[in-house]
Amino acid sequence: MDHPAAFFRHLSHERNVSPRTVEAYRKDLSDLQEFLTGYYGMPDWEWADVDRLTIRSFMGWLRRKGLSRRTSARKLSAVRSFFRFLHREEAIPANPAHVVRSPRGERILPGHVTKEAVDRLFRIAETRAAEGELPGLRDLVILELLYGSGLRLSELHDLDLDRVDLVADQVRVTGKGRKERIVPITGSAARAIRRYEPRREEAVARTGGGRDRGALLVNRRGQRLSRRSIQSSVGDLLDMVAEGEGLSVHSLRHSFATHLLDQGADLMAVKELLGHASLSTTRIYTHTSMERLKEVYRSAHPRG
Repeated sequence: MDHPAAFFRHLSHERNVSPRTVEAYRKDLSDLQEFLTGYYGMPDWEWADVDRLTIRSFMGWLRRKGLSRRTSARKLSAVRSFFRFLHREEAIPANPAHVVRSPRGERILPGHVTKEAVDRLFRIAETRAAEGELPGLRDLVILELLYGSGLRLSELHDLDLDRVDLVADQVRVTGKGRKERIVPITGSAARAIRRYEPRREEAVARTGGGRDRGALLVNRRGQRLSRRSIQSSVGDLLDMVAEGEGLSVHSLRHSFATHLLDQGADLMAVKELLGHASLSTTRIYTHTSMERLKEVYRSAHPRG
């Protein structure tokens, strides 16, 4: 039996995992298989041969390859899931990865845009939108949804117009694991979408739009705007207000969360808005806020 293939089918059809996540699991297991072939010195080893010490040796192999602790921890998580599947399917007697400790991850505080830079960013975007052309109107919508609602790039890219409710000021998005959630949008986002809609309809009408006819964000040919185009547009705008800081589309999502917490928003509420499965994922933004608070303290206090 091809156990990895069965595992990937399980991920896709039973756990409803996204294709991109399945591909990440596929790469992680490919790395494990490469290691095991060298470790055992033969190509015909069995999954039942793998024990705890073998998995620990695999983690050491990853470290020697120069992978970060974060990446190694992610690969171990994939390996655990795979062996858990094999154990449940009674292909192995126990999960050998279950007791292997995960590398302690480096704490990387997410980059974010300052409130002052956000103000400048939107002034530039609104000036461009005032020209009434599709790109400028569309870029303003992009910023309003990334910063105003904290959407992921994939959520914004996949968003269809019929998922936007301009009466209730909310959008229905599909997040990680294909889980849907309803996210509020700001009044300025709703106004930006209304201004953009006529130009969007013109672009779709010129070519019919095809299968992308329902997309919220479209290019001049009426086709769904690509992820790369969204990243490029946002990157160009961010460079105007924070050049050289390496900010990206995801920085606006980080800024959304950080600024909400700075203003006293409840952590659980921010978790739901971001669509995080675990509260621990959201907590990193509290560290971001605390680091900024410490910077202010050190620079302003006489004995700082």
